[in-house]
Amino acid sequence: MKKWMLLGALALTGCTQINQYQQAVKTPAPANLQGYWQTTGPQHGLISDRALGSLIITAEGDTLDCRQWQRVIAKPGKLTLLNGEYVNVNKQLRVMPLELDGNELRYDKLTLKKMDQPTIECQQALEQVALQPDAAVIRNIEPQNMRAVFAPQPAESQP
Repeated sequence: MKKWMLLGALALTGCTQINQYQQAVKTPAPANLQGYWQTTGPQHGLISDRALGSLIITAEGDTLDCRQWQRVIAKPGKLTLLNGEYVNVNKQLRVMPLELDGNELRYDKLTLKKMDQPTIECQQALEQVALQPDAAVIRNIEPQNMRAVFAPQPAESQP
């Protein structure tokens, strides 16, 4: 809701409102925003204490908002400048500001820290985005923590 009020305020101040995803100009990411960002510990903006939130930002300005718990929901988007501030615009036209505070990134009610690599599920989502470039949401990835684990069967004894 806060984002919609921000967009309304920007429209009233004369800034261009983004009505179509193609209208948002992809902006190369500054070095301090590039990389793999992930929540650590429970977050107010996530559905469960065990859920993870990730945001991947490439040097070219492509983004992937990847949330995982009982399922993975990944939303591709792009980094753009809106009224002098960096925002993530996803293909569903959701516009979310990015606020860098030291080594933490505040984004969509989440506080994220930079990681060396994405989770396995977010890496799989990146691969799916490459295969489905027009998809607004990737949902066909099963989280590792939900996969059934079966105990190995004991070898049959020989008489």
